Amino acid sequence: MKKVEILDSTLRDGAQGENISFSVSDKLKIAEVLDKFGVSYIEAGNPYSNPKDAEFFEKASKMHFTTAKLAAFGSTVRKDTAPEDDEGLRALLAAGTDHVVVFGKAWDLHVDCILGTSLEENLSMISKTINFLRANGRSVFFDAEHFFDGYKSRPEYALDVVRAAEKAGAKAVILCDTNGGCFPDEIAKIVKTVGKTIKTTIGIHCHNDTGCAAANTVSAVRSGALHVQGTFTGIGERCGNAALSTVIPDLQIKLGYNVVSPDRLALLTKTARFISEVTNVRLPINLPYVGKSAFAHKGGMHADGVAKEPRTYEHIDPKLVGGKRGFIVSEVSGRSSILPRVRSFDGSLTKSSSETIAITEKMKELEHAGFQFEAAEASFELLVMKELGRFTPHFEIDHYRIISSMDSLDGQSFTEKANALVKVKVGDKYEITADEGDGPVNAIDKALRKALEVFYPQLRKMHLIDFKVRVVTSNDSTAAITRVLIESTDGENTWTTMGASRDIINASVIALTDSLEYMLNGK
Repeated sequence: MKKVEILDSTLRDGAQGENISFSVSDKLKIAEVLDKFGVSYIEAGNPYSNPKDAEFFEKASKMHFTTAKLAAFGSTVRKDTAPEDDEGLRALLAAGTDHVVVFGKAWDLHVDCILGTSLEENLSMISKTINFLRANGRSVFFDAEHFFDGYKSRPEYALDVVRAAEKAGAKAVILCDTNGGCFPDEIAKIVKTVGKTIKTTIGIHCHNDTGCAAANTVSAVRSGALHVQGTFTGIGERCGNAALSTVIPDLQIKLGYNVVSPDRLALLTKTARFISEVTNVRLPINLPYVGKSAFAHKGGMHADGVAKEPRTYEHIDPKLVGGKRGFIVSEVSGRSSILPRVRSFDGSLTKSSSETIAITEKMKELEHAGFQFEAAEASFELLVMKELGRFTPHFEIDHYRIISSMDSLDGQSFTEKANALVKVKVGDKYEITADEGDGPVNAIDKALRKALEVFYPQLRKMHLIDFKVRVVTSNDSTAAITRVLIESTDGENTWTTMGASRDIINASVIALTDSLEYMLNGK
């Protein structure tokens, strides 16, 4: 079983994705979970590009990593500059990591248009950089930027680039599909050619501009690459990088490569969701292996089949990657979809049980009134608990009041503020709290949470990550039924609840109440 080493670039290449900005604290948290998951290397940033990355390396040097090794990232020496005088290379050394990643040009177009130097000088810059870093005790990974485009343009020169890196002593030469424009067959053919040209370890680094980053990465490994770069959830420049959360199980479960230990592979879903939470980018629900829908079944035939034999509609056991099977419930699903969810509370129930029938009828009644349990599994579980007599309410909202106002900023634009007052009852005790928010829903959420935290301090870990509103009966104009969906998290788990009403505030309060009760019920 061949070993494939993983270099995660979430903290460097991932940070180049749109709307992504890591604090130093964020980067330290992500580095810690990547180490626990078991990646080989963490490419943590460019210490020359910004002070934040330099600060990260300083603080990370005091951390204890059990598996992963940190790598600083930078460029080859500038033209007409001695390596010892290059500020970027000095910053790489100052980062204090034993391993460094440097990129150099492998496409003659870039050598001419970007570097403005000769092909020979570019090769010299690569050699001088690697020699200098190795002379200073660093292990060097060389990223051959735009290698595949360079090979298509001028194959012999692209091969000269990887030969130069190997000769200078690079630990691995990584072939980069920087523009993300290749297909798996091209990747396979070119990687095999490189394998006949150099003896050092070959790596692969793919972008997703054709939607082929994961497939291209797997194709490269099957063709001889044993070093894989990507970002854990696929974030990155433009369309992103190869998602390691897809590539790793593809290689290990499907193809038998040794990537991480099986017990750590079971942390895949948890790690992906944690990184997504810290990144503040929602994990795509259809992301293979780790997305919310990766093992979700809606169609009645699918649900019935999986209940009888999981292999009928699942390509792997979800537990291998730390996932779990889900059955999406809706009025079209039938009792076959509902039953597995119901049996998680009472294994003796069948499709014909009176409880199952009652839950199905109640669900259909509520969906007719505007609720939609397909997208709000937490609200459905609470419904089941109530129908089975297993729900214990943790609080009761005695009453609430919201006052909204619009304040003029400059005579043309306005800012909306809202104040909410809420009175809750817990047992025989009452708590009255007020708060201010950006709009009425935010205000009531903050006030309600503040009141309940007096009794349930664990709610401080919980917060909303998404809020959706949909008009269900648009023909009723302003009296239409409005459905509100709220997605919440405690930092590790996420859940979705729902409310429906002709009053959007009331719908929001129903969804908020379900969200809080779901966490308090230990779900």
